[in-house]
Amino acid sequence: MTEPEQYPCAGETAGGRITSVSLAAAVDQFSDVGLLTEGKVNLIALDAIVGRLGARWAVRRDQIHDYVDRTIQRRLGPRSYHLRISETDFLICQPEIGRFSGQAACLQILREVLTYYIGDATQADDCVHQVTKVSATEIQGSRVRASEVEQGERMEREANASVRSRRTIDDWTPFVASDGRELHVTCTLEPVIELKSFGRIGFRMARQVLDLGSGETLTAAMVRKLPRVDILRIDLATVAHGMDRLRVAESGERQPSLIVPVSFTSLSSQRGRTEIARLLREASGLVKRGVICEIGDIEGVPQGTMLQVVSLIRPYCLFVVARLDLGPPSPATVSQLKRSGVHALSVECPQWLSDAAFLRWTKTTIEAARRVVRSTMLYRVGSPRHAALAAELGATHASLRE
Repeated sequence: MTEPEQYPCAGETAGGRITSVSLAAAVDQFSDVGLLTEGKVNLIALDAIVGRLGARWAVRRDQIHDYVDRTIQRRLGPRSYHLRISETDFLICQPEIGRFSGQAACLQILREVLTYYIGDATQADDCVHQVTKVSATEIQGSRVRASEVEQGERMEREANASVRSRRTIDDWTPFVASDGRELHVTCTLEPVIELKSFGRIGFRMARQVLDLGSGETLTAAMVRKLPRVDILRIDLATVAHGMDRLRVAESGERQPSLIVPVSFTSLSSQRGRTEIARLLREASGLVKRGVICEIGDIEGVPQGTMLQVVSLIRPYCLFVVARLDLGPPSPATVSQLKRSGVHALSVECPQWLSDAAFLRWTKTTIEAARRVVRSTMLYRVGSPRHAALAAELGATHASLRE
């Protein structure tokens, strides 16, 4: 924007909005006629934040710019790029995805930013423009319509989902493990609720690993004993199968988020992080806000190593959760997770507990978890009654046993 006090987001066009020295760079990167014609270049504007902050905008401007940069980078694919061309305006080009998918991503980015800074994302629908012309003096475009984008994106997803999801799953499961067994990975989606409001935040992927030869289901302990390469295959198959399930389950509005389980073993290697990051990016496009990365097999990992892995995977997800195999966490586990960068702890509840036993287990688990994080997620809680009891004790999220 040329002047902070002007907020023309609600206008139909973006022509003449911007005069910036950065436009010279924008001409080279964003003026390709093919990309503009196909609707691959869009502009997001921070006018709503400027209007809400008023005089405080000048003080917080640089911090906000950094946050927007990080949010865009987390959302964009490997061939996409962006450029800030004024105090309030960012150009985003996403050549590898369709017009509506790209515009939906821009809306998601701006909604996330507005929610974070002003607690209200409604004005995002007025502040995303499809760019039609980029010159050395101005940028022209028209405001995207959220309803049209939602419908168009759904059609693009339906057109691509079948081929893409089938190919992704077949890449990873079934597979022959290092010891010669043929392993098959399946995944179910469990609804996860926020206990304060009992509103759904999305799904978690709950996986099962089956030995096709014996029909045996591998336990978590058995999976941990597999070679690193097999654990990575299981992680990738889980994410791929979970995305396929989500595509099939989708009807109308997308879920807010998706909890994706991966093992620390896979994330500790460069190859594993690269493969998992690729699927996390793809999964992020299937939900409104993004994915939550849940790291398992963390017991005994040194604090510094855990912090490094969390820092490397954090750009590809909304939050990072540490998954405990058993609760409550031991003092050693609590110590290793302090200042490790994780945002929450998750653990599966023991099954078929009485009310008294459930209360004892939950109280001990949450008290230990609070030494590290504010949020505790309990999976496969036995009943809505137990979920309500867990909420009273301080649990923040839960899934219910079917």
